[in-house]
Parts: sequence; C-alpha cells; structure tokens
Amino acid sequence: MAKERGQISPSEFAQLQKYLDYSTKKVSDVLKLFSEDGEMAKYLQGDAIGYEGFQEFLKIYLEVDNVPSSLSLALFRSFQADHCSKETVHKADVVCLSDVSCYFSLLEGGRPEDKLEFTFKLYDTDRNGILDSSEVDKIITQMMRVAEYLDWDVFELRPILQQMMKEIDYDGSGSVSLTEWLRAGATTVPLLVLLGLEMTLKDNGQHMWRPKRFSRPVYCNLCEASISLGKQGLSCNLCKYIVHDQCAMKAMPCEVSTYAKSRKDIGVQSHVWVRGGCVSGRCDRCQKKIRSYHSLTGLHCVWCHLEIHDDCLQAVGHECDCGLYRDHILPPSSIYPSVLASGQDRKTSKTNQKSVEDLNSGTSEALRIDPVSNTHPLLVFVNPKSGGKQGERVLWKFQYLLNPRQVFNLQKDGPEPGLKFFKDVANCRILVCGGDGTVGWILETIDKANLSVVPPVAVLPLGTGNDLARCLRWGGGYEGQNLGKILKDLEMSKVVHMDRWSVEVIPQQTEEKSDPVPFQIINNYFSIGVDASIAHRFHIMREKYPEKFNSRMKNKLWYFEFATSESIFSTCKKLEESLKVEICGKPLDLSNLSLEGIAVLNIPSMHGGSNLWGDTKRPHGDSHINQALGATAKVITDPDILKTCVPDLSDKRLEVVGLEGAIEMGQIYTKLKNAGHRLAKCSEITFHTTKTLPMQIDGEPWMQSPCTIKITHKNQMPMLMGPPPRSSNFFGFLC
Repeated sequence: MAKERGQISPSEFAQLQKYLDYSTKKVSDVLKLFSEDGEMAKYLQGDAIGYEGFQEFLKIYLEVDNVPSSLSLALFRSFQADHCSKETVHKADVVCLSDVSCYFSLLEGGRPEDKLEFTFKLYDTDRNGILDSSEVDKIITQMMRVAEYLDWDVFELRPILQQMMKEIDYDGSGSVSLTEWLRAGATTVPLLVLLGLEMTLKDNGQHMWRPKRFSRPVYCNLCEASISLGKQGLSCNLCKYIVHDQCAMKAMPCEVSTYAKSRKDIGVQSHVWVRGGCVSGRCDRCQKKIRSYHSLTGLHCVWCHLEIHDDCLQAVGHECDCGLYRDHILPPSSIYPSVLASGQDRKTSKTNQKSVEDLNSGTSEALRIDPVSNTHPLLVFVNPKSGGKQGERVLWKFQYLLNPRQVFNLQKDGPEPGLKFFKDVANCRILVCGGDGTVGWILETIDKANLSVVPPVAVLPLGTGNDLARCLRWGGGYEGQNLGKILKDLEMSKVVHMDRWSVEVIPQQTEEKSDPVPFQIINNYFSIGVDASIAHRFHIMREKYPEKFNSRMKNKLWYFEFATSESIFSTCKKLEESLKVEICGKPLDLSNLSLEGIAVLNIPSMHGGSNLWGDTKRPHGDSHINQALGATAKVITDPDILKTCVPDLSDKRLEVVGLEGAIEMGQIYTKLKNAGHRLAKCSEITFHTTKTLPMQIDGEPWMQSPCTIKITHKNQMPMLMGPPPRSSNFFGFLC
C-alpha cells in the first residue's frame, strides 16, 4: 500500500529519533538562524522554506553533515499540507517553517512552561497575542500528526482535543490568550501529555500522566470500562491510576503525597490505597485470587505495593512499612517542610504560600529529610537518552518503586539538584542509570559538590560499552530485568574505592590543529594509537549515520569492520618512533617492540568487555603481591613480576599495555588471545608525541597534534560492587 501524503513510515520515524538522540541542538536555537536577520535568511520565502532550506534546517538541528536523502524527502513531503499562509509561492515546493519547528519541538525534551510558550508564539501567526480558532486547529493537527507517528491509537482523539481546547478558553471569548494557554498547561494535564511534554512533579493532587499501551486488558479507574488489549491509555507514574484519554480531564486527584504536609504526618507512614492495579492477581493477606469480574477490584498500596481484597483491608492495619524496598525508600513521612522543623508552621499565609511555591518549583532548601533508622535511602539519576527507550522506562519504574523525589531526570536539570537535596542524608547511596559517560558526569559533579561524606555509587548500565559497570559486577547492559531484583542486589553490595586520574594535555607550538580533549579525568582507560583510531572512525560514522548503530550487536559488527580495515592500512604503524613514554620519571624502553597502540588501564575492561591486561592467576602464597611490593610497586616493569600482577581499581596504580595492531586487538576481543604486551604497572605516566595521533579517554576519541600528556592520581571515589553471580550448576548450589 502506498504511503499517504503527510505521513512518514515507522522506520523513517525511528531513524529520525536516532538522530534526535545524538543531537544537542534546540529548535529555538535553529529558528534564530532562519530569522530575517539570521545567517539562513536567504532560504525564507515568506513564512515558509523550500526543500533546500529544509535540508539546511535538518543539518543544523540534527548536527550531521548529510541527512539521508530518503529521510529528508519523506519529512519534507510530510509537511506539505494545507498549513502555509497565502503569501507563500509554489505551495507544492515549500513547507511552513512554524509547522516544521513546532513538530520538532514536540519531540525534544524541555520545561513544559517553556515549550507551551514556544508553541503558542509559533502558532500566533498574526502576532496579536491570542490564538483564534484556525490557529488552534493547526495545533490540534500537529498533535494528531505526532500521535500518529508515535503509533498512538488516535481513534476519537480529535474530538477529545477539540473539547479540551474549548475548555482552555476560560473566559469563553472564542480565542485563547497566552495566560489561558499557560494556565491550561498547569491545570489541563492531558494537554501536556498530548503535546509530548514531560510532567512536572507538583504534589498538589495532579497525576504524572504518561501514555501507555497495555499488554493485558485493564479497566479505567474513572468509568471502569475496559481499555482493550493493545489500546492506548494514560497511566500515572505515582499511583498507577489508569484512564482512557477522554477520561483524564475528570479523573480523581492523585492520592500520593511525596512529603509530610503537617506535623502529624511526620515519622509514621500510612498506607495509600488505590483501587485496581493488582498485577499479581493474588491477595497478599489471604493468598486467595483477586478476581476482576470485568471491572476494578482489589486495592494496592503505592508505597509497600501490597495487593489485597477489599474485605482484607481492615486486617492489614494503618501503618505502612514500605515493603520489600524499605531499605531504599524515603517515605513521605521522612520528608517535611523546613518550617515544620523549626516550629514555625503557623507563620503568615504569605510565608506559607512561598513555602508551597518553593516546594512546587523543586527548591531543595524548602524540605528537610529525616530518614528511617537503619535504612540506606537511594538517590537515583537516570539518563533517559541512554539505552534507547530503556532509560525512559527505567525513570518511570523508579518513580513508582521509590519516592519520586528520589528520582532525578538528568536531561532536565543535571545532577546538581539531586546532590543538593541529599547532601545531609546519612547512609545514602547513589544509583546512576546510564552509560559510562553518564557515570563520569556524576562522579565529576560529586567532586565539585564538596560533600562532607561522599555516598557510594552503583551503576545500572544503559549505555553501549558499560565497561565500568562490568568491572563492578552490574552487568554489560540492562535488558528490561526486574528493577526490584536490582534493588535487592544493592542491599548485598559492598563498597570499593575506585582510583581516578587527572589528565593534562600540553600541546606543542605547531600549525597542526587538534580536536577538543573530551575529559580531564580518567575513570576507565586512556589509549593512543590503533584502538583509538578504530574508536575515532566508529565515533564519526555513528554521528553521521546513527540509525546504523541502534543495537549492541550492530555496534560490535561495525567495530569489527573498522578493526579489519585498520589492520589493512595500519595508520599507527611504528608508533614507538613518534612516541616517548616515561613512568614515574623513568623512560620506558620500547625499542625491542613493534607497536601500533598503547593503552593505560584503570579497570580491566575496554570496548564492551575486552581485557587487554589479560587474566592472571596469583601464585600460591603471594596473594597480596600488589601491596607487598611496597614503595617499589610504584614502578613495575619486570616481566616476571608483571605476569603475576592483578588489576585492582583501588591500588593507586595503572596498568600499561602495548598493542601490536588491530589483528591482535581483534584476537583479544574474540578471546582468541589472552592479552596484549604487559609493559608496566605505575602510579604516574607521561607521553611525548611528535606527530598527530588518535587518542581516547573512556571511549571518547579525538585527534591530537604533537603534545605532552601527564597522567597523575587525582582521588578515589567510593563505588558499590555488586554481589558475586550465583553459580548455576548443581554442585555450586550444594556449596
């Protein structure tokens, strides 16, 4: 069946989403370039742009040199609808810039208030400060278009949107002012959802809606009619209240409060029961089945997650112990306004109003935390862009399993608000949900925060390589496992102190240009030569064609292809001729070796699990060789001693490995060879280069002109090591 005009295929939309995942640009930034006095003004045709201008818009916004012609053409045609003003010429060859801008703004992240105002101004084409009926219709059409692209069930969606827009017109004037539009964003919750905006935690009875397609038949909490299998509805992240799209406007307020609002609520947590949502289908009190009877039955507590019959409610009791995950949860009874702590809860209404405003705006100073004794409250940072859609789903799940005030979206405000909120919380832990780059970002922010006690950090791996997560026994990648199991594993984890290293790059005075150095700190590894060259080519290709790198398996195949071509061309051959190495001030002799790369390791994992140092079996009676060598262990180059050295991320020493070429790397990667050449174990290393060479820090590559690079110990960071894997064989079970 031919594709209808105004539509792009699901595969094209997925391809577009991949580009958006890697882009850092905002639509508002690009629009400035296409203004009348902007650099791209030559492409303007009234309020529209032609295909050439559209291609330039995509290049700038998606931050790529060449967008595939099939995708750009399909997108251009999708905007060729009856939305352009009459002033535009050659209607079939142009599209409205406001339609293009609004569509992309709906797909990117951002504060709801900013995006609502941006959308209003885009569609207020006559700049009279109000949206008339025709302008509102354009917004509805765009929302419908996005809903279709996101594979929503859009049957009956248009009349819902039209009714919603009527209700936004509070004064009944027939038009919508900016004030009414922004007010709608605060009070008309479905508007935020259908505009693709992320809900903000208000704690004033508003649900935190998200669109959800249900894999099993469920019932609407409002009308109690069925939401059929595979159909679209809205689910609250806080309480699991479920409604049809059209029922959201009339939904009962959310019963979840994330903090104690009066002194009587401090200290003792009560159950918060919500009807329905009994996933297990069995009562936790009497163990009998909770039957649906084609309507809502049973109750679930949003804090301890007990599921019970209505008749069992009296037997359960009033107090809630927060269930299986009590060690991690900050219940609302442990969080309360500072004014209550100081005995000033009866201040003037003006002061109380300011306190409420501070709480709703997320100001951490407005709240005080007093954790339950003998617990370890968990501060969760989630990078929604890591791991495709996995990051977003992890964010939603943790908002329900824990107190939503413990879970922070790194895309919104970064890690600072979370660290500030938890700065005085004793015995807390941090869980970073993202790739190695996200973990490095959090560790660097912790450094700058100057905390009196630094909480230990665990990792839920959502990235591609996840080398640090592998070494800390958190796995090579999250594949949708039960987050409850991960929380239980956290309880059995132990603290290790991971070394971190400072990198100083001092360029020589040459005409050759370098790329920006990505980091000044090493958490995982640093390398020069062949593996950095492969990583650099991988990085460039992924930026250019992100849709080709949308799975771990594809990434490995691409990496293998680049390694194969590198082995043919040998761009880093005879590396020792353009490189001098000093370890703790002493030259490292490379004259008897023919190397194409050198790797400096803080952890025994690179490129998604490759151990370039190799496995080591400690000799009997010498189990503490790394520590027993004392001061002399600052520099170890003796091959016999290096054979028995075991990598340790806490020993304040680095492992230095030489690589003969891409073929050897491939053999190590595929386990055909144990390791590269062990060159040294040291506490400080300096490189002097005489030509431009590829380099990388923690998987981020760049090209560096002749320079001096100094690597020295910076500090140690407490990390959480996951419990050892359980043996799957019978004899292991007996042990």
